[in-house]
Amino acid sequence: MILLGNTVYALAIVMFILPNDMITGGTTGLGIAIHHYFGLPIHTFVLIFNTLMFLLGAAVLGMKFALTTLVSTFYYPVILGVLEQIPALQNVTDDKMLSTICGGLMIGMGIGIVIRCGASTGGMDIPPLVLNKKFGLPVSVMLYVFDFILISQMLFTNKEEIVYGILLVLIYTVILDKVLLMGSTRTKVEIMTEKYEELNRLIQERLDRGTTLVYTQTGYLKNDQPMILTVVSNRELMRLNQLVQEIDPHAFMIIGNVNEVRGRGFSQQKVYKKETIEK
Repeated sequence: MILLGNTVYALAIVMFILPNDMITGGTTGLGIAIHHYFGLPIHTFVLIFNTLMFLLGAAVLGMKFALTTLVSTFYYPVILGVLEQIPALQNVTDDKMLSTICGGLMIGMGIGIVIRCGASTGGMDIPPLVLNKKFGLPVSVMLYVFDFILISQMLFTNKEEIVYGILLVLIYTVILDKVLLMGSTRTKVEIMTEKYEELNRLIQERLDRGTTLVYTQTGYLKNDQPMILTVVSNRELMRLNQLVQEIDPHAFMIIGNVNEVRGRGFSQQKVYKKETIEK
């Protein structure tokens, strides 16, 4: 999966970024600037820069972290150089906007796949972590600062290219967040109903989902009223809503998205247990 993520990332650069002379952030963006001023091939610069950052990460952050970047550090520049030699991948489209959108989607997807594997793309990801450890600077802020390395490319591009570059960074940042959360988002539902016992049982039987009874007190009448708390998949929400309407059309429901749920039935396999009460 790490190899796949890096390959998708490299494909985005070769198919959409380089043929249209677009600017981007990160190590590749810095490589584009170096290539413009000094003629050094982008994949060669990326290999040198990634190697230096790998050594810096190993020295400051430890070998355990460095090993997670090992594959990306050396595979990405190699596959980038290989793909650059394939004519069929060149000039897929001359449309700047289409290239910005497609390139942003693929870059975000590629980096997201790598990070989901618990690895790092190396390169420009390492300096923010080093600065955080040494000086306590926020990693998220430093990532944005280093992403705007595309400023170095603004000196030899027009205003329109700059706008496309900023849009590209925004697109792959959003897609990266989506990929990291993909498959882990769930729906939390809180239900207030006088028929909580029946509804609680049916949720477990029909939806095969666990429930928690949260003992609450109503704000106006001060009545003790258990609230049903459950977490379901997005697809199960409609079935749950139909079940609630069937049991109590006047039930009060609070529905909200949660980014991740861990535990039995979600990140762990379900285990069914029966209690035997001996009298």
